[in-house]
Amino acid sequence: MAGRVEYEPASVKDLLAEMKDTAELLIDLSYSAVLHRSDAVAEEVLALEERMDVLQLRARMSLLLAARNPEDAETLAPVLGIIGAAEKVSDAAGDIAKVVLEDIGVPDDIRSALPEAVESLVRGQLVESSAYADRTLGDSNMETETGVRVLAIRRGGDWVMNPDQATTLRAGDALLLRGPEAGIETVYEAVTGSSYERLEPLEPKVEDLERAVDSLVLMKNMSELAVDLAYGSVLFHSTDLAEEVVELEAEVDALKSRFEAWTLRAAGRVDDPVSLRGLMQIATSTEVISDAALEISEGVLRGLDTHVVVQEAVEESDEIIARTTVAQGSVLDGTTIGERAVKTETGMRVIAVRRPGTGGDEWVVQPGPTTALEAGDILIAKGTRAGADRLRDLAGRDPIHDE
Repeated sequence: MAGRVEYEPASVKDLLAEMKDTAELLIDLSYSAVLHRSDAVAEEVLALEERMDVLQLRARMSLLLAARNPEDAETLAPVLGIIGAAEKVSDAAGDIAKVVLEDIGVPDDIRSALPEAVESLVRGQLVESSAYADRTLGDSNMETETGVRVLAIRRGGDWVMNPDQATTLRAGDALLLRGPEAGIETVYEAVTGSSYERLEPLEPKVEDLERAVDSLVLMKNMSELAVDLAYGSVLFHSTDLAEEVVELEAEVDALKSRFEAWTLRAAGRVDDPVSLRGLMQIATSTEVISDAALEISEGVLRGLDTHVVVQEAVEESDEIIARTTVAQGSVLDGTTIGERAVKTETGMRVIAVRRPGTGGDEWVVQPGPTTALEAGDILIAKGTRAGADRLRDLAGRDPIHDE
């Protein structure tokens, strides 16, 4: 039974920032738990879901105290919507994790989606004998040497959601680690003292099921993108970005219909059709995440001003959303995202490109390595503050001074 939650003075901005970080981490963790069939990661999802319940209650309490008149109510209404949307993402992630914990059933073919996950996400408990114990993240040089980042730390009943270079790792900490497989293997063994078991992808046995899994992975990617763009629309008060969220939500709905069709066709060709229940639950939860993204951007779509507390929360969250313009003659002018290795060089993931034109702006959503960049393009990217600074540097730097 959940404990009683009482009002505590707290900054709404800080609560919103933590809810955003927690919701995004929950999405990553829940799908990782399914792909790697990890009970340990799934358990962390449920622990974080409980934390989200407390955060949203405290945020609602603070907002209720802040509303003193009808004008306050109008400006704070979209904030309540964002709080509710983050909670929906949390609940959906919890339902995905339960597919693993309750053995609802996921066919082996789901592992065919593993190549889609460029980076792995695992949980490891820090042992006292680890070389990382009692050292700060900066001192350990973990991310620089291995490419593995500590996303969050659970220390008993407390969470450290934004570990930085000054954060000290302690024996007993449960670390949530993300990075390339090779780096994860090295760090996991150093953290836990145990060997890391790679889960190799399988070749799908049923073509229809392969198509269903492909549709599900695409739904996941689009839902995550919709959440990113929704927060971007709030941060920049951009109707264009909010309308892209509407399009993505509609596309996820269409993909779910295709997914259901392929899954039903596959049911007659698999040994145990009941094992497909888990896939159906994951698809339903993924659709809920895209619906929640739409709720985040609803205030923008309805022409309501974004409350400054929301903008500040998005700006101060763990992974920020940044906007920068490609300058004439800069390093990025006349190249592609892949040619310049923007993700590798800056750590920022470009989630959208807006290209101003005489007939109206053109949007490129989900740009890839072959997406061309030119002067005047506005890049919307997600990553760390340091990465955002590097991206702005590239977008404005003359190639003559490129090192």
